[in-house]
Amino acid sequence: MLSSGINVLFDGINMQRLLIGLAVTVRIAFISIAISCILGVAIGMIRTSKSKIIAFIFKIYLELFRTIPILVWLFIFYFILPTDFNINLNAEVVAILVFSLWGTAEMSDIVRGSIISLPRHQVESGKALGLSNLQLYRYILVPQALKRTIPATINLATRMVKTTTLLVMIGVIEVIKVGQQIIENANLENPMASFWIYGFIFFLYFIICYPLSKVSQKLERKWAS
Repeated sequence: MLSSGINVLFDGINMQRLLIGLAVTVRIAFISIAISCILGVAIGMIRTSKSKIIAFIFKIYLELFRTIPILVWLFIFYFILPTDFNINLNAEVVAILVFSLWGTAEMSDIVRGSIISLPRHQVESGKALGLSNLQLYRYILVPQALKRTIPATINLATRMVKTTTLLVMIGVIEVIKVGQQIIENANLENPMASFWIYGFIFFLYFIICYPLSKVSQKLERKWAS
């Protein structure tokens, strides 16, 4: 009975559909990660400013995405905005937008923490050489800080990939949604379909996230020593 369920996984185009769904998952995650890295570095630099107004604004932004679940943000952008503000967005666009806003907030905090953790004499030496604030960030602070951000950035990327499982709630046809569709069609004939389909999806997430987590751990140990 158990072994017969594997036929569903390899029957017809089911495997192809799952891999296409995985491609959607990976595309959303990595586009969001790329946007988050670019904007996060810029905002992280801005957040090192001594301005209390800037610090307050970005603190609120960060806390909103840390305290409110990502699923709630997905519902706000996908269901509430179209209803109340007549703004219609494709489900994938909503996913990338919400994930990018979340990732940017987290990335900015990572970058800010890395910059302010650098020894104070780095700033003083740069100013003694006559560097402007922009040059100071470009040539001294940011290059050193980015090296420190890599493990945390990889962890953030892993979390983003795993959190894409929520996208099924707004109708994105990603790997979980495809798996559900296959199971619904196959369950009447083969009740073990869910075991094999979800097992395969588990394997797909594992082969993406596990190497990322191991690289992050290796870099943390390397740079902590």
